[in-house]
Amino acid sequence: MDTDMILLEITDKMDKTMENLTKRFTTVRAGRANPSSLDGVMVEYYGSMTPLKQLATISVPEARQLLIKPFDKSSLGAIEKAILASNLGYTPGNDGETIRIVIPELTEERRRELAKQVKAIAEDAKVSIRNIRHDGLEDVKKAELPEDAEKGMEKDIQDLVNEYNKKIEAELKNKEDELLTV
Repeated sequence: MDTDMILLEITDKMDKTMENLTKRFTTVRAGRANPSSLDGVMVEYYGSMTPLKQLATISVPEARQLLIKPFDKSSLGAIEKAILASNLGYTPGNDGETIRIVIPELTEERRRELAKQVKAIAEDAKVSIRNIRHDGLEDVKKAELPEDAEKGMEKDIQDLVNEYNKKIEAELKNKEDELLTV
């Protein structure tokens, strides 16, 4: 494998880590209604576990409210049960047609918990970046390059790691600011 391919592969993996970080950050709610906060909710529908977003449309009629309109009204009870079981802290209101969720205001204590949660998610991303660096350095060693080229590659890989760690820190700071701003 040539050096350009190694760097390209490392960059691709690091980009995927950043995408994953951003996706995981969107599931941490910040007092505002966000349909993606329900992405992990699985509903038992005709005997199989189905993602909520496949069973209903989820909209945001107001800043702190989610409206869930199932395609099949008979699934309302199962959806309600799944939301309660998801431990998101939501209390669904079922009116026979739709389910409304009013997002409660975040307490200071809950904001701090969520800030710790996003720090842990960011740390996971940094660990992933370090693992990618380790794999990349292994690939460089396997490529049996001249010593100066190998040293140059190691520096290039470390520069990428530093760049992506800065991106992770920036994302983390934005998310913490969003969470801690009342």
